[in-house]
Amino acid sequence: MATARNDVARQIHPGSGRKPGRNLPRGRQVDADSLEEVQALLGQQPRRRDLLIEFLHLLQDRYRCLHARHLTALAQEMKLALVEVYEVASFYAHFDIVMDGEEVPPPVTVRVCDSLSCALFGAEKLLADLPVAVGTGVRVTRAPCMGGCHNAPVVSVGHALHEHATVASVVDAVTQGGHAAPPAFSDLDAYRAAGGYRLLESCLAGKTTVETMLKTLDDAQLRGLGGAGFPTGRKWRAVLAEKAPRLMAVNGDEGEPGTFKDRVYLETDPHRFLEGMLIAAWVVEAPEVYIYLRDEYPHVREILLVELPKLEAAGLSRHTKIHLRRGAGAYICGEESAMLESIEGKRGLPRHKPPYPSQVGLFGRPTLINNIETLFWVRDIVEKGPAWFESHGRRGRKGPRSFSVSGRVKSPGVKLAPAGVTVRELIDEYCDGMLDGHVFKGYLPGGASGGILPASMADLPLDFGTLEQHGALIGSAAVVVLSDQDNMRDVALNLLKFFEDESCGQCTPCRVGTEKAVHLMAERTWNAELLTELAKVMTDSSICGLGQAAMNPVKMVLKHFPKDVS
Repeated sequence: MATARNDVARQIHPGSGRKPGRNLPRGRQVDADSLEEVQALLGQQPRRRDLLIEFLHLLQDRYRCLHARHLTALAQEMKLALVEVYEVASFYAHFDIVMDGEEVPPPVTVRVCDSLSCALFGAEKLLADLPVAVGTGVRVTRAPCMGGCHNAPVVSVGHALHEHATVASVVDAVTQGGHAAPPAFSDLDAYRAAGGYRLLESCLAGKTTVETMLKTLDDAQLRGLGGAGFPTGRKWRAVLAEKAPRLMAVNGDEGEPGTFKDRVYLETDPHRFLEGMLIAAWVVEAPEVYIYLRDEYPHVREILLVELPKLEAAGLSRHTKIHLRRGAGAYICGEESAMLESIEGKRGLPRHKPPYPSQVGLFGRPTLINNIETLFWVRDIVEKGPAWFESHGRRGRKGPRSFSVSGRVKSPGVKLAPAGVTVRELIDEYCDGMLDGHVFKGYLPGGASGGILPASMADLPLDFGTLEQHGALIGSAAVVVLSDQDNMRDVALNLLKFFEDESCGQCTPCRVGTEKAVHLMAERTWNAELLTELAKVMTDSSICGLGQAAMNPVKMVLKHFPKDVS
Protein backbone atom coordinates (compact mmCIF):
# COMPACT_ATOMS: atom_id res chain seq x y z
CA MET A 1 0.00 0.00 0.00
CA ALA A 2 2.86 2.39 0.85
CA THR A 3 4.41 1.86 -2.61
CA ALA A 4 1.08 2.61 -4.29
CA ARG A 5 0.70 5.81 -2.29
CA ASN A 6 4.23 6.91 -3.24
CA ASP A 7 3.53 6.31 -6.92
CA VAL A 8 0.39 8.44 -6.76
CA ALA A 9 2.25 11.17 -4.88
CA ARG A 10 4.95 11.26 -7.57
CA GLN A 11 2.31 11.66 -10.26
CA ILE A 12 0.57 14.48 -8.43
CA HIS A 13 3.60 16.28 -7.03
CA PRO A 14 6.62 15.52 -9.28
CA GLY A 15 9.78 17.16 -7.98
CA SER A 16 8.10 18.84 -5.01
CA GLY A 17 9.79 19.28 -1.66
CA ARG A 18 8.79 17.67 1.60
CA LYS A 19 5.64 19.31 2.94
CA PRO A 20 2.89 18.19 5.32
CA GLY A 21 1.00 15.35 3.71
CA ARG A 22 3.64 14.67 1.04
CA ASN A 23 5.84 11.62 1.21
CA LEU A 24 8.70 12.91 -0.98
CA PRO A 25 12.24 14.12 -0.23
CA ARG A 26 13.27 17.60 -1.20
CA GLY A 27 14.76 18.35 -4.59
CA ARG A 28 14.57 16.84 -8.04
CA GLN A 29 13.15 13.32 -8.06
CA VAL A 30 14.70 10.32 -9.77
CA ASP A 31 12.58 8.69 -12.46
CA ALA A 32 12.82 4.97 -12.99
CA ASP A 33 13.67 5.13 -16.70
CA SER A 34 16.61 7.49 -16.18
CA LEU A 35 17.96 5.40 -13.33
CA GLU A 36 17.75 2.27 -15.45
CA GLU A 37 19.61 3.99 -18.31
CA VAL A 38 22.37 5.15 -15.96
CA GLN A 39 22.70 1.71 -14.39
CA ALA A 40 22.94 0.09 -17.82
CA LEU A 41 25.76 2.45 -18.85
CA LEU A 42 27.72 1.99 -15.65
CA GLY A 43 27.35 -1.78 -15.74
CA GLN A 44 29.37 -3.60 -13.09
CA GLN A 45 31.82 -0.78 -12.48
CA PRO A 46 32.20 0.22 -8.82
CA ARG A 47 30.30 3.37 -7.92
CA ARG A 48 33.39 5.16 -6.58
CA ARG A 49 33.58 8.95 -6.38
CA ASP A 50 36.84 9.03 -8.33
CA LEU A 51 35.02 7.53 -11.33
CA LEU A 52 32.47 10.35 -11.53
CA ILE A 53 34.08 12.07 -14.53
CA GLU A 54 34.44 8.76 -16.34
CA PHE A 55 30.71 8.15 -15.82
CA LEU A 56 29.86 11.65 -17.04
CA HIS A 57 31.79 10.85 -20.22
CA LEU A 58 29.72 7.70 -20.70
CA LEU A 59 26.54 9.75 -20.53
CA GLN A 60 27.86 12.54 -22.76
CA ASP A 61 29.04 10.06 -25.39
CA ARG A 62 25.78 8.11 -25.35
CA TYR A 63 23.28 10.99 -25.30
CA ARG A 64 25.38 13.86 -26.75
CA CYS A 65 24.73 15.78 -23.53
CA LEU A 66 24.12 15.44 -19.82
CA HIS A 67 20.37 15.49 -19.21
CA ALA A 68 19.35 16.82 -15.82
CA ARG A 69 17.35 13.65 -15.25
CA HIS A 70 20.47 11.52 -15.80
CA LEU A 71 22.54 13.67 -13.44
CA THR A 72 19.87 13.17 -10.79
CA ALA A 73 19.89 9.43 -11.32
CA LEU A 74 23.71 9.33 -11.33
CA ALA A 75 23.81 11.20 -8.02
CA GLN A 76 21.50 8.65 -6.45
CA GLU A 77 23.36 5.71 -7.95
CA MET A 78 26.69 7.01 -6.58
CA LYS A 79 25.20 8.15 -3.26
CA LEU A 80 26.30 11.73 -3.86
CA ALA A 81 24.47 15.00 -3.41
CA LEU A 82 23.15 16.29 -6.73
CA VAL A 83 25.11 19.51 -6.26
CA GLU A 84 28.35 17.50 -6.15
CA VAL A 85 27.58 15.92 -9.50
CA TYR A 86 26.40 19.17 -11.04
CA GLU A 87 29.39 21.23 -9.94
CA VAL A 88 31.77 18.72 -11.53
CA ALA A 89 29.74 18.39 -14.74
CA SER A 90 29.50 22.17 -15.13
CA PHE A 91 33.24 22.73 -14.58
CA TYR A 92 34.49 20.92 -17.70
CA ALA A 93 34.06 22.32 -21.20
CA HIS A 94 33.38 18.99 -22.90
CA PHE A 95 30.18 18.34 -20.96
CA ASP A 96 26.88 19.82 -22.16
CA ILE A 97 24.25 20.03 -19.41
CA VAL A 98 20.66 20.10 -20.70
CA MET A 99 17.91 21.04 -18.30
CA ASP A 100 14.27 20.02 -18.70
CA GLY A 101 12.73 21.64 -21.75
CA GLU A 102 16.04 22.67 -23.31
CA GLU A 103 17.09 21.46 -26.74
CA VAL A 104 19.61 18.66 -27.07
CA PRO A 105 22.80 19.63 -28.95
CA PRO A 106 22.81 18.76 -32.67
CA PRO A 107 24.06 15.32 -33.74
CA VAL A 108 27.49 16.71 -34.68
CA THR A 109 29.61 19.35 -32.97
CA VAL A 110 32.49 21.02 -34.80
CA ARG A 111 34.93 22.73 -32.47
CA VAL A 112 37.27 25.24 -34.09
CA CYS A 113 40.53 25.94 -32.28
CA ASP A 114 40.98 29.69 -31.85
CA SER A 115 44.28 29.62 -29.95
CA LEU A 116 47.28 31.48 -31.29
CA SER A 117 48.76 29.21 -33.96
CA CYS A 118 45.36 28.40 -35.42
CA ALA A 119 44.36 32.07 -35.26
CA LEU A 120 47.43 32.90 -37.35
CA PHE A 121 46.24 30.51 -40.05
CA GLY A 122 42.58 31.40 -40.43
CA ALA A 123 40.58 30.15 -37.44
CA GLU A 124 38.36 33.24 -37.43
CA LYS A 125 37.44 32.77 -41.08
CA LEU A 126 36.53 29.15 -40.41
CA LEU A 127 34.35 30.21 -37.51
CA ALA A 128 32.59 32.71 -39.76
CA ASP A 129 32.11 30.42 -42.77
CA LEU A 130 31.46 26.98 -41.30
CA PRO A 131 27.99 27.50 -39.76
CA VAL A 132 26.51 28.16 -43.21
CA ALA A 133 28.63 25.55 -45.00
CA VAL A 134 27.85 22.60 -42.72
CA GLY A 135 24.12 23.33 -42.63
CA THR A 136 21.56 22.29 -40.04
CA GLY A 137 22.18 19.51 -37.57
CA VAL A 138 25.73 20.65 -36.91
CA ARG A 139 26.93 22.92 -34.10
CA VAL A 140 30.01 25.07 -34.70
CA THR A 141 31.75 26.48 -31.64
CA ARG A 142 35.06 27.89 -30.48
CA ALA A 143 37.52 25.77 -28.58
CA PRO A 144 40.96 26.24 -27.02
CA CYS A 145 44.20 24.59 -28.17
CA MET A 146 43.83 20.98 -29.34
CA GLY A 147 47.51 20.12 -29.65
CA GLY A 148 47.66 20.39 -33.43
CA CYS A 149 49.47 23.73 -33.68
CA HIS A 150 51.91 22.39 -36.29
CA ASN A 151 48.96 21.43 -38.50
CA ALA A 152 46.95 24.63 -38.07
CA PRO A 153 44.16 25.38 -38.41
CA VAL A 154 42.63 22.52 -36.44
CA VAL A 155 39.05 21.53 -35.69
CA SER A 156 37.48 18.54 -34.04
CA VAL A 157 34.59 16.92 -35.85
CA GLY A 158 32.61 15.04 -33.27
CA HIS A 159 35.50 13.85 -31.15
CA ALA A 160 38.14 13.42 -33.86
CA LEU A 161 40.91 15.86 -34.75
CA HIS A 162 40.79 17.28 -38.27
CA GLU A 163 43.94 19.20 -39.18
CA HIS A 164 44.96 21.61 -41.96
CA ALA A 165 41.26 22.37 -41.99
CA THR A 166 39.44 24.16 -44.77
CA VAL A 167 35.73 24.74 -45.11
CA ALA A 168 35.53 22.05 -47.81
CA SER A 169 37.56 19.50 -45.84
CA VAL A 170 35.48 20.03 -42.70
CA VAL A 171 32.25 19.60 -44.66
CA ASP A 172 33.63 16.33 -46.05
CA ALA A 173 34.63 15.17 -42.56
CA VAL A 174 31.16 15.95 -41.22
CA THR A 175 29.57 14.02 -44.09
CA GLN A 176 31.81 11.02 -43.40
CA GLY A 177 31.01 10.96 -39.70
CA GLY A 178 34.16 12.64 -38.42
CA HIS A 179 35.93 9.52 -37.12
CA ALA A 180 39.69 9.31 -37.68
CA ALA A 181 41.63 6.06 -37.37
CA PRO A 182 44.61 5.97 -34.96
CA PRO A 183 47.96 6.67 -36.63
CA ALA A 184 50.56 3.99 -37.28
CA PHE A 185 52.66 3.41 -34.17
CA SER A 186 55.12 0.98 -32.61
CA ASP A 187 52.98 -1.59 -30.81
CA LEU A 188 54.07 -3.94 -28.03
CA ASP A 189 55.47 -6.63 -30.33
CA ALA A 190 57.46 -4.16 -32.42
CA TYR A 191 58.78 -2.38 -29.35
CA ARG A 192 59.91 -5.60 -27.66
CA ALA A 193 61.53 -6.82 -30.87
CA ALA A 194 63.71 -3.70 -30.76
CA GLY A 195 64.82 -4.36 -27.18
CA GLY A 196 61.95 -2.74 -25.37
CA TYR A 197 61.12 -3.69 -21.77
CA ARG A 198 64.46 -5.43 -21.18
CA LEU A 199 65.38 -2.68 -18.75
CA LEU A 200 62.05 -3.00 -16.93
CA GLU A 201 62.45 -6.78 -16.71
CA SER A 202 65.94 -6.28 -15.30
CA CYS A 203 64.47 -4.03 -12.63
CA LEU A 204 61.68 -6.43 -11.73
CA ALA A 205 64.16 -9.33 -11.56
CA GLY A 206 66.42 -7.42 -9.16
CA LYS A 207 69.33 -7.22 -11.61
CA THR A 208 69.12 -3.42 -11.66
CA THR A 209 68.87 -1.74 -8.28
CA VAL A 210 66.82 1.28 -7.30
CA GLU A 211 69.94 3.19 -6.29
CA THR A 212 71.56 2.50 -9.66
CA MET A 213 68.50 3.85 -11.41
CA LEU A 214 68.36 6.98 -9.27
CA LYS A 215 72.08 7.69 -9.61
CA THR A 216 71.86 7.36 -13.39
CA LEU A 217 69.06 9.92 -13.55
CA ASP A 218 70.98 12.25 -11.23
CA ASP A 219 74.12 11.97 -13.34
CA ALA A 220 72.19 12.64 -16.55
CA GLN A 221 70.57 15.69 -14.96
CA LEU A 222 67.17 14.73 -16.38
CA ARG A 223 64.62 17.36 -15.43
CA GLY A 224 60.85 17.50 -15.55
CA LEU A 225 59.97 18.40 -19.13
CA GLY A 226 56.37 19.42 -18.54
CA GLY A 227 57.42 22.95 -17.67
CA ALA A 228 58.72 23.10 -14.10
CA GLY A 229 62.13 21.54 -14.77
CA PHE A 230 62.53 19.91 -11.35
CA PRO A 231 65.35 17.30 -11.25
CA THR A 232 63.75 13.91 -11.86
CA GLY A 233 66.05 11.80 -9.70
CA ARG A 234 65.56 14.14 -6.75
CA LYS A 235 61.77 13.99 -7.16
CA TRP A 236 61.78 10.18 -7.23
CA ARG A 237 63.95 10.09 -4.07
CA ALA A 238 61.64 12.52 -2.27
CA VAL A 239 58.58 10.35 -2.93
CA LEU A 240 60.43 7.15 -2.03
CA ALA A 241 61.35 8.69 1.32
CA GLU A 242 57.67 9.11 2.24
CA LYS A 243 55.66 6.50 4.05
CA ALA A 244 53.97 3.83 1.92
CA PRO A 245 51.61 3.25 0.24
CA ARG A 246 52.69 5.68 -2.48
CA LEU A 247 50.96 6.39 -5.76
CA MET A 248 51.99 7.69 -9.17
CA ALA A 249 50.20 10.02 -11.58
CA VAL A 250 51.23 10.82 -15.15
CA ASN A 251 50.39 14.26 -16.49
CA GLY A 252 49.28 13.85 -20.09
CA ASP A 253 47.23 17.04 -20.15
CA GLU A 254 49.47 19.27 -22.25
CA GLY A 255 47.01 22.08 -22.89
CA GLU A 256 49.47 24.97 -23.20
CA PRO A 257 48.82 26.69 -26.56
CA GLY A 258 51.69 25.76 -28.85
CA THR A 259 52.49 22.44 -27.13
CA PHE A 260 52.11 19.07 -28.83
CA LYS A 261 55.32 17.10 -28.15
CA ASP A 262 53.72 14.61 -25.77
CA ARG A 263 51.05 13.91 -28.36
CA VAL A 264 53.67 13.08 -31.01
CA TYR A 265 55.56 10.70 -28.71
CA LEU A 266 52.36 8.98 -27.58
CA GLU A 267 51.04 8.46 -31.09
CA THR A 268 54.33 7.12 -32.51
CA ASP A 269 56.25 5.32 -29.73
CA PRO A 270 53.92 4.93 -26.74
CA HIS A 271 55.73 1.99 -25.16
CA ARG A 272 58.94 3.96 -24.63
CA PHE A 273 56.92 6.23 -22.35
CA LEU A 274 55.08 3.30 -20.78
CA GLU A 275 58.33 1.51 -19.94
CA GLY A 276 59.65 4.65 -18.25
CA MET A 277 56.38 4.92 -16.32
CA LEU A 278 56.51 1.32 -15.14
CA ILE A 279 60.14 1.74 -14.07
CA ALA A 280 59.21 4.85 -12.08
CA ALA A 281 56.36 2.97 -10.39
CA TRP A 282 58.82 0.20 -9.51
CA VAL A 283 61.31 2.68 -8.03
CA VAL A 284 58.82 4.42 -5.74
CA GLU A 285 56.91 1.17 -5.06
CA ALA A 286 53.60 2.54 -6.29
CA PRO A 287 50.91 -0.16 -6.41
CA GLU A 288 48.75 2.03 -8.66
CA VAL A 289 49.49 4.42 -11.53
CA TYR A 290 47.01 6.91 -13.00
CA ILE A 291 47.53 8.23 -16.54
CA TYR A 292 45.60 11.48 -16.99
CA LEU A 293 45.16 12.07 -20.73
CA ARG A 294 43.64 15.19 -22.23
CA ASP A 295 40.33 14.59 -23.98
CA GLU A 296 41.53 16.35 -27.12
CA TYR A 297 43.64 13.28 -27.96
CA PRO A 298 41.01 10.59 -28.64
CA HIS A 299 43.29 8.77 -31.08
CA VAL A 300 45.94 8.42 -28.37
CA ARG A 301 43.36 7.09 -25.96
CA GLU A 302 42.39 4.45 -28.51
CA ILE A 303 46.04 3.39 -28.73
CA LEU A 304 46.39 3.10 -24.96
CA LEU A 305 43.12 1.21 -24.60
CA VAL A 306 44.57 -1.42 -26.93
CA GLU A 307 48.14 -1.52 -25.62
CA LEU A 308 47.63 -1.34 -21.85
CA PRO A 309 45.81 -4.70 -21.63
CA LYS A 310 48.71 -6.21 -23.59
CA LEU A 311 51.13 -5.08 -20.88
CA GLU A 312 49.02 -6.74 -18.22
CA ALA A 313 48.70 -9.95 -20.24
CA ALA A 314 52.48 -10.04 -20.73
CA GLY A 315 53.09 -9.62 -17.00
CA LEU A 316 55.01 -6.39 -17.50
CA SER A 317 52.77 -4.40 -15.18
CA ARG A 318 52.50 -7.06 -12.50
CA HIS A 319 53.96 -4.73 -9.87
CA THR A 320 51.34 -1.99 -10.33
CA LYS A 321 47.82 -1.42 -11.59
CA ILE A 322 47.42 1.10 -14.43
CA HIS A 323 44.36 3.36 -14.59
CA LEU A 324 43.66 5.47 -17.69
CA ARG A 325 41.70 8.61 -16.88
CA ARG A 326 40.14 10.94 -19.42
CA GLY A 327 40.25 14.71 -19.06
CA ALA A 328 37.25 16.77 -20.08
CA GLY A 329 38.51 20.01 -21.54
CA ALA A 330 40.11 22.04 -18.75
CA TYR A 331 43.55 23.60 -19.27
CA ILE A 332 43.91 24.14 -15.53
CA CYS A 333 44.17 20.37 -15.04
CA GLY A 334 47.67 20.56 -16.50
CA GLU A 335 48.61 22.05 -13.11
CA GLU A 336 49.66 19.03 -11.08
CA SER A 337 47.42 19.47 -8.06
CA ALA A 338 44.40 20.36 -10.20
CA MET A 339 45.06 17.15 -12.14
CA LEU A 340 44.98 15.20 -8.88
CA GLU A 341 41.64 16.75 -7.99
CA SER A 342 40.27 15.76 -11.40
CA ILE A 343 41.52 12.19 -11.06
CA GLU A 344 39.65 12.06 -7.76
CA GLY A 345 36.46 12.96 -9.64
CA LYS A 346 36.28 16.60 -8.59
CA ARG A 347 36.55 20.03 -10.16
CA GLY A 348 40.10 20.80 -11.26
CA LEU A 349 40.88 23.40 -8.63
CA PRO A 350 44.58 23.81 -7.75
CA ARG A 351 45.51 23.02 -4.18
CA HIS A 352 47.37 25.32 -1.83
CA LYS A 353 50.97 24.28 -1.26
CA PRO A 354 52.52 23.08 0.98
CA PRO A 355 51.95 20.21 1.46
CA TYR A 356 53.31 19.15 -1.91
CA PRO A 357 52.01 16.16 -3.88
CA SER A 358 55.15 14.20 -3.01
CA GLN A 359 53.94 14.39 0.60
CA VAL A 360 50.14 14.53 0.32
CA GLY A 361 48.97 13.84 -3.20
CA LEU A 362 46.40 11.59 -4.82
CA PHE A 363 43.82 10.31 -2.30
CA GLY A 364 46.01 11.83 0.42
CA ARG A 365 48.97 9.56 -0.35
CA PRO A 366 52.53 10.56 -1.33
CA THR A 367 52.42 10.77 -5.12
CA LEU A 368 55.05 10.83 -7.84
CA ILE A 369 54.00 13.06 -10.72
CA ASN A 370 55.84 13.07 -14.03
CA ASN A 371 54.89 14.23 -17.50
CA ILE A 372 54.97 12.11 -20.65
CA GLU A 373 58.28 13.27 -22.14
CA THR A 374 60.23 12.98 -18.89
CA LEU A 375 59.31 9.30 -18.66
CA PHE A 376 59.93 8.84 -22.39
CA TRP A 377 63.67 9.44 -21.88
CA VAL A 378 64.24 7.07 -18.94
CA ARG A 379 65.04 3.94 -20.94
CA ASP A 380 67.44 5.68 -23.32
CA ILE A 381 69.31 7.40 -20.48
CA VAL A 382 69.88 4.16 -18.58
CA GLU A 383 70.73 2.00 -21.60
CA LYS A 384 72.96 4.56 -23.34
CA GLY A 385 74.31 6.18 -20.22
CA PRO A 386 74.24 9.67 -18.74
CA ALA A 387 77.17 10.75 -20.92
CA TRP A 388 75.09 10.11 -24.03
CA PHE A 389 72.27 12.29 -22.73
CA GLU A 390 74.62 15.07 -21.63
CA SER A 391 76.45 15.01 -24.97
CA HIS A 392 73.49 16.79 -26.53
CA GLY A 393 73.67 20.47 -25.83
CA ARG A 394 75.00 23.83 -26.90
CA ARG A 395 76.47 26.74 -24.96
CA GLY A 396 77.10 24.65 -21.89
CA ARG A 397 73.57 23.29 -21.61
CA LYS A 398 72.95 19.55 -21.21
CA GLY A 399 70.57 17.13 -22.90
CA PRO A 400 68.24 16.98 -25.89
CA ARG A 401 65.06 19.04 -25.86
CA SER A 402 61.81 18.46 -27.70
CA PHE A 403 60.64 21.79 -29.09
CA SER A 404 57.06 22.11 -30.33
CA VAL A 405 57.51 24.67 -33.10
CA SER A 406 54.59 26.33 -34.85
CA GLY A 407 53.74 29.65 -36.44
CA ARG A 408 55.37 31.36 -39.39
CA VAL A 409 57.94 28.72 -40.33
CA LYS A 410 58.09 26.47 -43.38
CA SER A 411 58.40 23.19 -41.49
CA PRO A 412 56.67 23.26 -38.10
CA GLY A 413 56.57 20.21 -35.82
CA VAL A 414 58.38 18.57 -32.92
CA LYS A 415 62.09 19.30 -33.29
CA LEU A 416 64.55 17.28 -31.23
CA ALA A 417 67.35 19.77 -30.74
CA PRO A 418 70.13 20.30 -28.20
CA ALA A 419 69.37 22.23 -25.04
CA GLY A 420 70.74 25.73 -25.43
CA VAL A 421 69.81 26.04 -29.09
CA THR A 422 68.58 29.48 -30.09
CA VAL A 423 65.32 30.27 -31.81
CA ARG A 424 67.27 31.54 -34.81
CA GLU A 425 68.96 28.15 -35.09
CA LEU A 426 65.64 26.37 -34.67
CA ILE A 427 64.15 28.38 -37.52
CA ASP A 428 67.11 28.04 -39.88
CA GLU A 429 68.45 24.55 -39.08
CA TYR A 430 65.30 22.67 -38.10
CA CYS A 431 62.35 24.46 -39.71
CA ASP A 432 63.71 25.37 -43.19
CA GLY A 433 63.41 29.07 -42.45
CA MET A 434 60.53 31.51 -42.34
CA LEU A 435 57.49 31.24 -44.58
CA ASP A 436 57.91 33.04 -47.88
CA GLY A 437 56.99 36.69 -47.55
CA HIS A 438 57.36 36.73 -43.76
CA VAL A 439 60.10 38.50 -41.81
CA PHE A 440 60.92 37.23 -38.33
CA LYS A 441 59.54 39.65 -35.72
CA GLY A 442 59.25 37.82 -32.41
CA TYR A 443 58.57 34.51 -30.70
CA LEU A 444 57.00 32.77 -27.76
CA PRO A 445 59.78 30.64 -26.22
CA GLY A 446 57.52 28.68 -23.86
CA GLY A 447 53.91 28.76 -24.96
CA ALA A 448 51.20 31.18 -23.89
CA SER A 449 52.61 31.73 -20.39
CA GLY A 450 56.27 32.00 -21.41
CA GLY A 451 56.16 35.60 -22.63
CA ILE A 452 56.95 37.12 -26.03
CA LEU A 453 60.49 38.07 -27.05
CA PRO A 454 61.55 40.21 -30.04
CA ALA A 455 63.69 39.05 -32.97
CA SER A 456 66.54 41.11 -31.54
CA MET A 457 66.72 38.49 -28.75
CA ALA A 458 66.77 35.50 -31.09
CA ASP A 459 70.23 34.37 -29.99
CA LEU A 460 69.37 33.57 -26.38
CA PRO A 461 69.99 29.91 -25.46
CA LEU A 462 66.69 28.11 -24.90
CA ASP A 463 66.72 26.10 -21.69
CA PHE A 464 65.70 26.18 -18.06
CA GLY A 465 67.22 29.14 -16.27
CA THR A 466 68.33 31.07 -19.36
CA LEU A 467 65.27 33.23 -20.00
CA GLU A 468 64.02 34.20 -16.55
CA GLN A 469 66.29 37.25 -16.37
CA HIS A 470 64.55 38.52 -19.50
CA GLY A 471 61.07 37.99 -18.03
CA ALA A 472 60.38 34.86 -20.10
CA LEU A 473 60.18 31.11 -19.46
CA ILE A 474 61.05 28.02 -21.51
CA GLY A 475 58.21 26.03 -19.88
CA SER A 476 57.31 23.06 -22.03
CA ALA A 477 59.41 24.42 -24.93
CA ALA A 478 56.44 25.44 -27.08
CA VAL A 479 57.94 27.89 -29.57
CA VAL A 480 55.54 29.98 -31.66
CA VAL A 481 57.30 32.05 -34.34
CA LEU A 482 55.76 35.40 -35.31
CA SER A 483 56.40 37.66 -38.28
CA ASP A 484 56.07 41.24 -39.48
CA GLN A 485 52.52 40.36 -40.56
CA ASP A 486 51.46 39.77 -36.94
CA ASN A 487 50.39 42.55 -34.60
CA MET A 488 51.65 41.82 -31.08
CA ARG A 489 48.61 43.54 -29.60
CA ASP A 490 46.38 40.93 -31.26
CA VAL A 491 48.74 38.13 -30.22
CA ALA A 492 48.68 39.14 -26.55
CA LEU A 493 44.91 39.64 -26.59
CA ASN A 494 44.43 36.14 -28.03
CA LEU A 495 46.56 34.70 -25.22
CA LEU A 496 44.77 36.64 -22.47
CA LYS A 497 41.36 35.57 -23.78
CA PHE A 498 42.59 32.00 -23.47
CA PHE A 499 43.61 32.54 -19.85
CA GLU A 500 40.32 34.31 -19.12
CA ASP A 501 38.35 31.33 -20.43
CA GLU A 502 40.55 28.75 -18.70
CA SER A 503 40.82 30.35 -15.26
CA CYS A 504 39.26 27.94 -12.78
CA GLY A 505 37.75 30.86 -10.88
CA GLN A 506 39.01 29.77 -7.47
CA CYS A 507 41.06 32.87 -6.66
CA THR A 508 40.02 36.48 -7.21
CA PRO A 509 43.32 37.81 -8.67
CA CYS A 510 43.15 35.36 -11.58
CA ARG A 511 39.39 35.18 -12.06
CA VAL A 512 38.83 38.94 -12.03
CA GLY A 513 42.29 39.91 -13.24
CA THR A 514 42.17 38.02 -16.54
CA GLU A 515 38.73 39.44 -17.32
CA LYS A 516 39.89 42.97 -16.46
CA ALA A 517 43.03 42.54 -18.58
CA VAL A 518 41.03 41.48 -21.64
CA HIS A 519 38.77 44.51 -21.20
CA LEU A 520 41.73 46.88 -20.94
CA MET A 521 43.55 45.31 -23.88
CA ALA A 522 40.50 45.71 -26.11
CA GLU A 523 40.84 49.48 -25.80
CA ARG A 524 42.36 51.32 -28.77
CA THR A 525 45.30 52.48 -26.65
CA TRP A 526 46.57 50.37 -23.78
CA ASN A 527 46.74 51.87 -20.30
CA ALA A 528 50.27 50.69 -19.60
CA GLU A 529 50.32 51.88 -15.99
CA LEU A 530 47.10 50.10 -15.07
CA LEU A 531 48.05 46.91 -16.92
CA THR A 532 51.43 46.86 -15.18
CA GLU A 533 49.80 47.27 -11.78
CA LEU A 534 47.30 44.52 -12.59
CA ALA A 535 50.11 42.22 -13.70
CA LYS A 536 51.91 42.69 -10.39
CA VAL A 537 48.82 41.88 -8.35
CA MET A 538 48.07 38.75 -10.38
CA THR A 539 51.67 37.55 -10.34
CA ASP A 540 52.09 38.06 -6.60
CA SER A 541 48.78 36.76 -5.31
CA SER A 542 47.32 34.10 -7.64
CA ILE A 543 47.16 30.57 -6.26
CA CYS A 544 48.73 28.75 -9.19
CA GLY A 545 50.88 29.27 -12.25
CA LEU A 546 47.98 30.19 -14.53
CA GLY A 547 47.29 33.48 -12.79
CA GLN A 548 50.92 34.04 -11.89
CA ALA A 549 52.11 33.79 -15.50
CA ALA A 550 49.03 34.94 -17.43
CA MET A 551 50.27 38.51 -17.77
CA ASN A 552 53.71 37.58 -19.11
CA PRO A 553 52.65 38.25 -22.73
CA VAL A 554 51.29 41.68 -21.75
CA LYS A 555 54.45 42.66 -19.92
CA MET A 556 56.62 41.57 -22.84
CA VAL A 557 54.55 43.43 -25.44
CA LEU A 558 54.63 46.61 -23.37
CA LYS A 559 58.39 46.29 -23.06
CA HIS A 560 59.44 45.12 -26.51
CA PHE A 561 56.63 46.12 -28.88
CA PRO A 562 55.26 49.46 -27.62
CA LYS A 563 54.42 50.67 -31.13
CA ASP A 564 51.90 47.84 -31.54
CA VAL A 565 49.83 49.04 -28.57
CA SER A 566 50.12 52.83 -28.71
